[in-house]
Amino acid sequence: MSQGQNNNQEKNNQQQDINQLLKVRREKLTALQEAGKDPFLITKFDVTHHSQQIKDDFDQLEGKQVTIAGRMMFKRVMGKASFCNVQDVQGNIQCYVARDSIGEDCYADFKKYDVGDILGISGEVFKTKTGEMSVHASSVTLLSKSLQILPEKFHGLTDTDIRYRQRYVDLIMNTEVRDTFIKRSKVLSSIRRYLDSQGFMEVETPMLVSNAGGAAARPFETHFNALDEDLKLRISLELYLKRLIVGGMERVYEIGRVFRNEGLDTRHNPEFTLMELYQAYTDYHGMMDLTENLYRYVAKEVTGTAILTYGEHEMDLSKPFERITMVDAVKKYAGVDFHEIHTIEEARAIAKEKHVEFEDKHKKGDILNRFFEEFVEEHLIQPTFVMDHPIEISPLTKKKPDNPEYVERFEFFMNGWEMANAYSELNDPIDQRARFAAQEELLAAGDAEANHTDEDFLNALSIGMPPTGGIGFGIDRMVMMMTNSPAIRDVLLFPTMKTLGGKDQ
Repeated sequence: MSQGQNNNQEKNNQQQDINQLLKVRREKLTALQEAGKDPFLITKFDVTHHSQQIKDDFDQLEGKQVTIAGRMMFKRVMGKASFCNVQDVQGNIQCYVARDSIGEDCYADFKKYDVGDILGISGEVFKTKTGEMSVHASSVTLLSKSLQILPEKFHGLTDTDIRYRQRYVDLIMNTEVRDTFIKRSKVLSSIRRYLDSQGFMEVETPMLVSNAGGAAARPFETHFNALDEDLKLRISLELYLKRLIVGGMERVYEIGRVFRNEGLDTRHNPEFTLMELYQAYTDYHGMMDLTENLYRYVAKEVTGTAILTYGEHEMDLSKPFERITMVDAVKKYAGVDFHEIHTIEEARAIAKEKHVEFEDKHKKGDILNRFFEEFVEEHLIQPTFVMDHPIEISPLTKKKPDNPEYVERFEFFMNGWEMANAYSELNDPIDQRARFAAQEELLAAGDAEANHTDEDFLNALSIGMPPTGGIGFGIDRMVMMMTNSPAIRDVLLFPTMKTLGGKDQ
């Protein structure tokens, strides 16, 4: 028999073993139901304490009664007494289950319970002879029967694809995954606390829009039957939030999902969480100050320190963040000074010389941005604001009064990643219409990421928008940085996956 045949036979044998175990679990459930002990008929269970709380407050709780609930992750039966380990949202705790304490019938039932079952246990807090904080059970209640088998304990759940598709199992088996998502929640609550303390108001704007603008991205499209209209999922939060600034709401922010019909990689998912905020009567320098203070605040709240470690890099948020123009950054890292390049022909010539790819539609500013992406980004490990982008790549941004080829915009970088994007917002409706017209030309030339003209937004600007600073944060990348997570899928509870066999597995 060949090695391949041996492997197939082994897999078939393993599947037969699993099928038999699943059959036994079903039979156990049927026996419970026939005995009038159906766990699925239980509607509630009053929990008084959680695992870590008991350990933290052991001195006060020793000898006292507690009631816990969670999933049984381990069981060792030793005649008239047994040990099990119960896992809840805070962690896990050992329970001592003795026949003389819970009764002969209940103990007989307990011995038949499986790893994965959800139990409710009441009992006295004590410490074993080996010093382990535990609960001496006086009653055990089966709250839910697990009809599936958890991954083998010592090998855990390591298959990355299954981890993402079955996040519920991932959360059970890998405690560090649960910790990541607890930190994600803390990141969001910390952002909200900081912005609320600065007088910002949280708002919600439409996800289904007729015109998906505010970013260079390809939208998802759908059809609304009731109105017989084509709609898009938003790619940005920008244009509606600016309408609110026009309406007199001076400081607004939104944290919400946006959708971009683009590729999948370690830093991109087609739906992701974006936070955008807009503040009247400030500019992009004000947004830099806010970003620096916000990142420092969130890091300390979530990790306890302003020094973040990501992979091999250590980033110090306690120091003032570096500020550099895009032109100076390209000069520093590529040795090319775009202040000395005045024509598109000169820009194309230096791009060819430096082997920087560009397309016929690209202008001088686009080529500058290509240089930045090619030579600069990877070096921006410490927190850095890259300022003053070319106008060609910034259709919604105010021009620099002293140099109209560039705009008052910055991108915030850490670990070589773009973490945020901010502007002194364009509030001139005439200039904005011209910028939209340029985007329409790109759209007509086949650029699927170009913006359509938004007439209602232009009308809002015509009514009058005050000088405004605005910024967009990628929340998922921020969480990756705060949790040292290697891929965006590690910080999304349910990342987008290719369907298997016509449905998600």
